Amino acid sequence: MSKKNTFARRTPTDIGLNVWGILVFIYLFIPIAVIIAYSFNTGRVLAAFRGFGLDAYITGLNNDIIISSVVTSLQAAVGAAIVSTVFGTLGGVALARAPKGAWWALGLTGLLALTLVTPEIVDGISFLPWFVTLGVDWGITPINNGLVRLIISHAMFSMAIVTFIVRARLAGIDTQLEDAAADLGATPWRRFRDITLPIAAPGILAGALMSFTVSLDNTILSSFVQQPGYTPWPVYIFSAVRVALRPEVAAISTVMFVLTLAALAFVGFVLRRAGSNSTEIIKTMAG
Repeated sequence: MSKKNTFARRTPTDIGLNVWGILVFIYLFIPIAVIIAYSFNTGRVLAAFRGFGLDAYITGLNNDIIISSVVTSLQAAVGAAIVSTVFGTLGGVALARAPKGAWWALGLTGLLALTLVTPEIVDGISFLPWFVTLGVDWGITPINNGLVRLIISHAMFSMAIVTFIVRARLAGIDTQLEDAAADLGATPWRRFRDITLPIAAPGILAGALMSFTVSLDNTILSSFVQQPGYTPWPVYIFSAVRVALRPEVAAISTVMFVLTLAALAFVGFVLRRAGSNSTEIIKTMAG
């Protein structure tokens, strides 16, 4: 059937829904486009466009406070991604290989789901006194480091995301290869390294990226656990909005937006090289 005949068969309702979907996406992405456009503003205030130029980028890259907050956010995001990916992978494999109806699997799934629906302000209020107790009262010195606090709190939230994505990747995968390897004398570690890990690799990579991006824009939780000298970028922006939003904030935000898109494109490229089609890539990224 030709495309012309297919288009002719489409009802007004189908066309209306498609147009509505396009309008919704335009509405959602217009604010991002506006920020990117105003990042080239040469004025002193973001809302007042005075001219087109790269002054905001130059000023932002030469501002030590801005660079320090961006570096803190990137360090916390990378650290949280590593921690949550390691534990999330183990949790996802365990849930995918758990016997049906196992009580511990149901309990772990419920606990992880609870971390996803708990408001971040509740997490922040809970983490702050706990960090004080561990670092000050119990004398665990590393907990007093602001970067360590950010990594732990962000990883605790995103660990559930990685677990569910890895579990979804392994769900329905035939275990005959692992059973055959066991029959041939392969150790559990060898089976995990040579069979399970390569199969779960696309989900692990997608989970690591999700953890990285979730940590990168975490504001509420970061504002509770951050310490002087370790202010992440979202908290800096939140503080700057109270005074005046300057063009350099939009400029650095645009740079980080491009970096996030590059990371997303890299994961998509890796998944494509692994043999996944577009549908499988979307399912893997969505968990």
